[in-house]
Amino acid sequence: MKRRKFIASLGWLTAGWVVTPFSPVKAFIPAQKKIKGEVQASGKGLKGVVVSDGYSVVTTDKSGKYEMELHPNATAIFVSTPAGYAFTHEKGLSRHYRLVQDTNLRKAINFYLEPLATDDTNHQFIIWADPQVKNEKDVNRMMTESVPDVQKFVQAANGALLHGITVGDIVWDSHELFPAYNAAVEKMGIPFFQCIGNHDMDYNKGGDDMSDDTFQQHYGPTWYSFNRGKVHYVVLDDVRYLGKEREYDGYISEEQLNWLQKDLSFVPDDHLVIVCLHIPVHNEVKNNEALYAVLKGRNVHIMSGHTHYHRNVIKDNIFEHNHGTVCGAWWTGPICGDGTPSGYGVYSVKGTELSWYYQSTGKEADHQVSLFVQDQDAASKKLQVNVWNYDPAWTVECFVDGARHDQFKQEKGFDLLAVALYEGPQLPKPRGFAEPKRTDHLFNAVIPASAKQVKVVATDRFGKKYTAEYNA
Repeated sequence: MKRRKFIASLGWLTAGWVVTPFSPVKAFIPAQKKIKGEVQASGKGLKGVVVSDGYSVVTTDKSGKYEMELHPNATAIFVSTPAGYAFTHEKGLSRHYRLVQDTNLRKAINFYLEPLATDDTNHQFIIWADPQVKNEKDVNRMMTESVPDVQKFVQAANGALLHGITVGDIVWDSHELFPAYNAAVEKMGIPFFQCIGNHDMDYNKGGDDMSDDTFQQHYGPTWYSFNRGKVHYVVLDDVRYLGKEREYDGYISEEQLNWLQKDLSFVPDDHLVIVCLHIPVHNEVKNNEALYAVLKGRNVHIMSGHTHYHRNVIKDNIFEHNHGTVCGAWWTGPICGDGTPSGYGVYSVKGTELSWYYQSTGKEADHQVSLFVQDQDAASKKLQVNVWNYDPAWTVECFVDGARHDQFKQEKGFDLLAVALYEGPQLPKPRGFAEPKRTDHLFNAVIPASAKQVKVVATDRFGKKYTAEYNA
């Protein structure tokens, strides 16, 4: 997307955000557009720290100083927090940037970092996709179900380095609920970074260049990067507003691709790269090949949301995790349309190695398989197993009354529980538009009606086994 010309400034009041008139961002850029500043930690300048305005990418010199020509469309100057340093945040919300409109560009723009007390080579992060709250009822469920689940996870981590990333659709067009999400972040107790989603945009203010104003006032630039250990994290904006109501498509602007190429030039080739955005790249971003070209040859994982189902897609060197959502099927039931439980992704980093599992809200971490048995006729029953985090490195086995059942096949179709909960215009209430979604992480078999016990064992790519049982 083109960078935004802000026409409003949102300020904190005790009751929330209020809008006050403001001038376009260009009014704050002096005739001489060169900006400069310093990155410090413990009172000393830091060498080699990346600073950017979303267009230029520079590094600090041996004294921690930097300078750059500010792009006329830039809305923020941000630091790509280096490994070994804490994330700058305000009640959990990342504050690694300075908005141009709030900055005196004639003065030095300095950033102050704090060294971590522990080594960050090993750490964890979570991915929240689509909290998508529309009203106070949705907010209440987020605060009483989703937030406590993360709090439990954070407490069990016992002080390990953790951070979160929300990959878009923080709210459902109701921007007045951004503060409710902010309160959720504060309660979860870990630093959070935000991506913009299609429901986080401003509609009918103009074209794509005006659609991110409110989001940026709350959360800063819509593309940026940061580091932890040997991992380079990138946030991108792949929602292109088409200028009318809710019309948009998946597209990554040339400005972002150019910036990303510069940004990655400062990242060692052997480091892990985590790209976070809203719309899935593999099938819904029109110029996905352009992004793949920039990422070619690197060890890359893409984190996306948007679809309200869960799917893993591997393309050459890139593993995309399209996440099930925090809100499930728009807060209407316990699962997404493909049968994936409401929840979030949990990722563990050891050096440049990444492992993961899907955390179902309100369940233990080993809840990775669902099992559904349905009468078919007098002699048989239909068995359906849903392994929502499945990828080709998994194995899934079925045992009926202690004997291995070989007629057990992966098939594309609809999760039976999702059909029962969501199929038809009258279901679910009150949001009948939510429908079951076809998925390929289903495994089906026909078993004898006389079967007393069914056991399914699913083994993930990391060798961890998960089981589910049915007892007649």
